[in-house]
Amino acid sequence: MSASTIFPCLWFNTQAEEAANFYVSVFKNSRIKNVSRYPESGAKMSGQPAGSVMTVEFELNGQKILALNGGPHFTFSPAVSLVYRCEGQEEVDRVWDLLLKDGGKPSQCGWLTDKYGFSWQIVPTDLLKYVTDPDREKASKAMAAMGTMSKIDIAVCQAAYDK
Repeated sequence: MSASTIFPCLWFNTQAEEAANFYVSVFKNSRIKNVSRYPESGAKMSGQPAGSVMTVEFELNGQKILALNGGPHFTFSPAVSLVYRCEGQEEVDRVWDLLLKDGGKPSQCGWLTDKYGFSWQIVPTDLLKYVTDPDREKASKAMAAMGTMSKIDIAVCQAAYDK
């Protein structure tokens, strides 16, 4: 990664590499770029074993992300999430189901927490057309429909919008 870019760093206890590999498997056009390991001196400072994974640089559909094994000092919060804008219900369903696999938890309005405790927003682009329409009555109906959902159902939002 170049010195003049901005990208998120996700703090894990010890699961950075496992999580990065999982995320890369979920999102198309994604890859692991680099895995670095703790040297002896870094291991003493962090409490992680020397030679264990320190950071994983990866890309999700072109977005650079750094995963750090920093220990149990910090945990994720829904106050920070990654948004995935996707096309069509099939893609919403595919990504939603994969991110919930093995212990994730659904929330409201397209939000979920994956098995690592990290929050995601799965947002179909069609939904954005409905809830941001200049016709505030139509947008309000679509927003109200979305508010009843966990995973977004585009057809239901469209039906509310069209009423």
